[in-house]
Amino acid sequence: MTSKCGRLVAVALPLLSAPACALAQTTAPAAASVEELIVTAQRRAEALSSVPIAVTAMTGEALARQRIFTASDLATVTPNLQAVSTVGEETPIFALRGVAMSDYSLNQSAPVATYFDEVYKGNFALLGVALYDLDRVEVLRGPQGTLYGKNTTGGAVNLVARRPDFGPASGELSLGVGNYNRREASGAVQASTNDILAGRLAFTYAKADGWFKNRSPGQGDLNGTDEYGVRLSVLFRPSDKAEFILRASISDQTPNNYGVLAQPGPDGIGAGVYSLFHSFAPALVPQTDDFRVGLGNRELTSSFTPKRKNRTDSVALTATFTLPHDLKLISVSSWDKGSLTVPEDTDGSHLQVLSIDYSANVEQVAEDIRIQSNGAGPFNFTLGAYYNRERLTNATSEAFYNDLDVNLDGVLNVEDCIDGLPLGCRFANSFRQIKTSWAIYGDSAYALTDQLKMRVGLRYSHDEGRQEDFISQAMGTDGIVIANLIPGDAADLGATTNLSFSKGEVSGKLGLDYTTAAGSLAYASYSRGYRASGFNAQAFFDPSELTVSLPETVDALEAGWKSHLFDRRVQLNAAAFWYGYHNQQFIDASPDLTQRLLNLPRSTIYGGELEIVARPVGTLTLTGSLGLLRSRIDEGVVQGVSVVGNRLPNAPELTFTGMADWDAFRVGQVAVGAHVKWSHVSDQEFDSRNQPSIHGSSYDTVDGSITLAPDPANWQVAVWGKNLANVDYYTSRLDGSGLGFIYNHINPPRTYGVTLTARF
Repeated sequence: MTSKCGRLVAVALPLLSAPACALAQTTAPAAASVEELIVTAQRRAEALSSVPIAVTAMTGEALARQRIFTASDLATVTPNLQAVSTVGEETPIFALRGVAMSDYSLNQSAPVATYFDEVYKGNFALLGVALYDLDRVEVLRGPQGTLYGKNTTGGAVNLVARRPDFGPASGELSLGVGNYNRREASGAVQASTNDILAGRLAFTYAKADGWFKNRSPGQGDLNGTDEYGVRLSVLFRPSDKAEFILRASISDQTPNNYGVLAQPGPDGIGAGVYSLFHSFAPALVPQTDDFRVGLGNRELTSSFTPKRKNRTDSVALTATFTLPHDLKLISVSSWDKGSLTVPEDTDGSHLQVLSIDYSANVEQVAEDIRIQSNGAGPFNFTLGAYYNRERLTNATSEAFYNDLDVNLDGVLNVEDCIDGLPLGCRFANSFRQIKTSWAIYGDSAYALTDQLKMRVGLRYSHDEGRQEDFISQAMGTDGIVIANLIPGDAADLGATTNLSFSKGEVSGKLGLDYTTAAGSLAYASYSRGYRASGFNAQAFFDPSELTVSLPETVDALEAGWKSHLFDRRVQLNAAAFWYGYHNQQFIDASPDLTQRLLNLPRSTIYGGELEIVARPVGTLTLTGSLGLLRSRIDEGVVQGVSVVGNRLPNAPELTFTGMADWDAFRVGQVAVGAHVKWSHVSDQEFDSRNQPSIHGSSYDTVDGSITLAPDPANWQVAVWGKNLANVDYYTSRLDGSGLGFIYNHINPPRTYGVTLTARF
């Protein structure tokens, strides 16, 4: 990978439909031209301009320059991608082209899948600290129903780590400081013993104070950072016919958890309950409802400031064998284990109106094996089989008004719950979940002529799931159980119940590509994506909440164009799409506190993306990306009210990013560079009912950096800043008006710092 390509992609992330700088080989372009890149979006190395898929990608160098260290940040540089942070910025729920998961449960598999070195990370708990020492990131837009391990309706986010190589021993180390007392370090070393064995050891560490200021005396600030990750990669090449890459990694996160901006309703946080009890017995209920007087958007008065905990362990082996007749056999075997605990002060105040504790422990094994042709003839194919088994234990608790002496007896205990249900109560559910998925798939391309190519892909997937030993109980603040709510056994407080599903589905893709004499690519395709059923993890109060969702599907039509203009100084890519979205899975949270996992029967989505990279001169690269999106619910009823005609949640109609990367000037042997990025997101809805109270307004953000580097570049100093205008916007909103507030997550404030990188 050339350093020039790294600088280019640092500002040129959004090459429309273009899996940017992946293996980053170049074709020796002119000094001021846009470089041709080699990518692997279709599981084989191909030139960027010949890949008929809508993909946004960037190199590891670009990630570092833009300080994209969490998956949530990818939404700032990918058109029509949103990251919803209901369970925290470290656990984003992606929405891509309006295909979203309106569910914040830790047992769900998202419609936008995340892969690490081709290993599907099906659960939030398995991702951990992942965005370090990467070769590239690719975001594939549209249903992935053929080549990728797990069928998805929205798309895929592929994270690819840097490989060891057989070059001389080398390494790099970055050290940085920033506001909020941030300290960070990352680096990697690699070496090889010969042309057979090579290894790479990479690490990352970051710690920072919370930026959500807590005005409660003696309580810590929230939204902190405290994490590390270590990854060992070993490359073994015993012959020119076989290659093995073993990767093992661990990561750990233990920061103060996120803070919640709870906007009070007319009666304050608590919905008037505290004031009512205070009027009866001010000595026993001294507190009144909270109106957040004198607090800013990033300030709260929380008395509950626990740690968020996420631990991951993973091992993956990728084996590649070269076979006769230009064939390759590729096997990806993996084991993952993760635990995630998210304790939340949901009302964001000194009161205990509502607090929620989410936790999940997950273990996953998977195998993806395929045979692939790489011949020079008109026909090439990939045939494969996939298996995935996930075991999960999940527990969630909700505590309502646990600081309220409901019966005014001077003691907080189970009697308050008995007398005030749900006031003074805690509701806790738990279950075990086992999901098994297997599939056989094929993908092929046939050159009908020198310029016209037909592509056909087909996949059969079979998914089974079982939710075992589900139980939900009501208990007092002292932990004494008073009722079995689900399954609802009045005699046996420990009674449990089970659910299951089993379903097979066919998905695939059919497309045509046409390459013009000038080298431009036009393509059109039909594809079908499928997402398996899911279980409700938010059932607490009634057996009717224990629902199994139907599988959701997307039928997608897409057409695109990729071209180089003006002697390759401009790369222009465009795509337009139409989706028929069926049975979107979502959580329906009703005013009576019940929550059901349901489906929206039919929606329509259409839009397009335009991305351009221009190099008017060799020292300046300009990049722009535009996403247009329209969505409409065609059939559906939520809480007894028709939502037909409403917009889908997390689907803003306009997203735009503009970037400039300028090698400004030299001072002796030191090069000075500048990078600036402007992002715009239009207004959006956060629920299918399109309630004005939780509408999201449009916003703009600006990031930038200045770098100093010698020639040759064995060190670099970067001064960086993110959200330089200190703009506020919501990353998640929920209607909690029944408890007296609107629940909000808000974006990080202005951050800045200095990073020194040395290479040796």
